[in-house]
Amino acid sequence: MHGLVNRSLQGFLQDTYGDEVWRDIARRSAPDLTGFEPMMEYEDALTHDVIAAACRALSKTQPDLLEDLGTYLVSHPNMSRVRRLMRYGGDDFRAFLHSLDDLPERARLILPDAPFPGLRLTDMGSGIYRLTCRGGMPGVEHVVMGIIRAMADDYGALVVLDWAETADGGPDSATIDIHMPADRFHEGRAFALTDGLAS
Repeated sequence: MHGLVNRSLQGFLQDTYGDEVWRDIARRSAPDLTGFEPMMEYEDALTHDVIAAACRALSKTQPDLLEDLGTYLVSHPNMSRVRRLMRYGGDDFRAFLHSLDDLPERARLILPDAPFPGLRLTDMGSGIYRLTCRGGMPGVEHVVMGIIRAMADDYGALVVLDWAETADGGPDSATIDIHMPADRFHEGRAFALTDGLAS
């Protein structure tokens, strides 16, 4: 697993639950683990062990933990670059959704070897969309759900999300159903393309 993925997981656990909780989770995962280097490669099994240890330590299911991770990736001040990458998708949440098909390719320009899932959006009409996720690390669809939920809030849209594993998209695929009753439900967070102007 790419080190930046693991480093993001570590940052999420430290920023959300504190250094002591992170150290306890690291000890439960591997006796000599203290942290991750962003540009190194790690065995996938270690990433899965950290996620499992975090679920046990925090009494969370894996889907809930991974969705929280996705929310963290675009809402925490330490992750402003990820939010900026997402906001390049469009001026409103509807445009953002339609940009998701291209997101993995844009992200691979920065991290060619990271395990991004393939994404395909289908407009079902009447404000309902279906996003198919293929591949990536196990459970990545929950990370994507957290990202979508946080971005809806960022844009000021009201959405309801649901997911299901599916055989329709092939092996290792899942779908996220996105129901958008209102794309302008409340005022979104301020955003500017230039550094220093986004809050």
